[in-house]
Amino acid sequence: MRRGVKGAVIGGVCAVVLGGAGYGAYNFVSALNGAGGTGGGGPAVVKSGPPSGTEVKETAAKFFAAWEKGDASTAAGYTDFPEAARELLTAYGGDAHITKVHITPGTATGTTVPFTVRATVSYEGKSRPLGYESRLDVVRGKTSYRPLVDWQPSVVHPRLRKGDTLTTGESSTAPIEAVDRDGKVLTPQKYPSLGPILDELRKRYGDKTGGRAGVELVIRHGGAGAGETDGSGEAGSGAADTTLLTLAKGRPGKLHTTLSASAQAAAEAAVEKYADSSLVAVKPSTGEILAVANHRDDGFDAALLGERPPGSTMKIISAAALIDNGLTTANGPAPCPPSAVWQSQTFQNLKGLTPDEHATLSDSFARSCNTAFIKFADEVEVDTLTKEAQERFGLGQNNWQIGVPSFDGRVPAAGGPDTAAALIGQGQVQMSPLNMASVTATATTGTFRQPVIVPLGLDHREPAHARGLSPSTVQQLRAMMNRTATSGTAAGVMSGFSGNIGAKTGSAEADGQAKSDSWFTGYRGDVAAAAMVQDGGHGIDAAGPIVASVLRNAG
Repeated sequence: MRRGVKGAVIGGVCAVVLGGAGYGAYNFVSALNGAGGTGGGGPAVVKSGPPSGTEVKETAAKFFAAWEKGDASTAAGYTDFPEAARELLTAYGGDAHITKVHITPGTATGTTVPFTVRATVSYEGKSRPLGYESRLDVVRGKTSYRPLVDWQPSVVHPRLRKGDTLTTGESSTAPIEAVDRDGKVLTPQKYPSLGPILDELRKRYGDKTGGRAGVELVIRHGGAGAGETDGSGEAGSGAADTTLLTLAKGRPGKLHTTLSASAQAAAEAAVEKYADSSLVAVKPSTGEILAVANHRDDGFDAALLGERPPGSTMKIISAAALIDNGLTTANGPAPCPPSAVWQSQTFQNLKGLTPDEHATLSDSFARSCNTAFIKFADEVEVDTLTKEAQERFGLGQNNWQIGVPSFDGRVPAAGGPDTAAALIGQGQVQMSPLNMASVTATATTGTFRQPVIVPLGLDHREPAHARGLSPSTVQQLRAMMNRTATSGTAAGVMSGFSGNIGAKTGSAEADGQAKSDSWFTGYRGDVAAAAMVQDGGHGIDAAGPIVASVLRNAG
């Protein structure tokens, strides 16, 4: 928004219910005369536990009625976080210029009430209807014992999060018409995963494409998300505005991207089948990003910004490090014992993996033997993997400039048990699907090409550099990844592919999760893709089918 247009920050919202909800049947408390007692000073019965159906319906109705009238204070009084609710509801009718609000509740399910909002946004003589669906939950106040709306910014609009603002006015940047590598228009309606990316591209390049600003209702997001780096030193500048409604259209400028509409469509369809899934596909010969897809309720772009242990997909880098440092070769020894101990920590293989004391590196790579890699912890230096990741694969230096914020991977020189854990993608190693797609691209071509989503020449960005891999190392990595795809742990999802293919599976344990994260990276011809599914299990359980689907349909 331009100067002078205000935005009210949505106050802090706790992830836990501040009102609380115990699960007793009733609480007996003493009540004074005139304070809800019996009039005689005796004990009053105060309900506890989840609100009844009647209480849910009545509380929601009172909250909706006050909201419709624009009475922010009264509406906020029916919530368990009245200060934050009052601030946002005041901005709703003030800075956002939303009036004529009509709310239609749906049928409650337990303590949850879905509802539809119909309203009008008016600004300087321009008006447009606004409609959307949301929901609220009713909880029992922890100290008041009243039924209260569990306050979340998403009650007011489903796309609002903690720290966001709502405001209407002349947009701060001109709109863009983003097109793919073949000139096909990319929209968030057709490709939902691209919504945040298109917002960010508009923020960065709207003034470079010759467009003209319009008048819009937008969400102005708070601080930048974790891991947002782009080499520009602007990681704290906050995410790009999200447009909710256009009152007066501006003139969009055309922005060419490296994306492929066909690959993006395949990626969107693939991640839709698995919750908390993310994927990135790149073109190894150029580093161009072909597709970015996420399927997450929280709206986080884990594909580009995620920071998770990559599990055994890290063995691509580990194998390269072992070869490059002369510790073994693809056909050299890498025994696979049933367990391995490093500094008092015992490492195991996946259940069902038969030990093989005579295994080669290729054998252990294709079967994803953890202990084979752990056994090399005695021979590598603390910073061996760090140097390999940075100098050969271009990771971990926070200098990628892909055109939107990204996380560039992290392989710290950690000692102790983490030296061994890093070899199998655990410990302090952190990656995103973007990072692992780039790793695969580097492994198959020998050249690190920093991924990009818009041409570098558009704003004269300087890409990150790394020296890449020797032809011998590339030949060995390709052979091992091909074996993994054709007869190893990835064969189950890569069957049916022929020609220039390869893959690596992975699963990674994360604190507090019942199941491991599912990781998979692979390539087919000049397309490399990597996917991660939180709580997805083994690599072939969830991430594998996502990558295979994209490799099959991306062309």
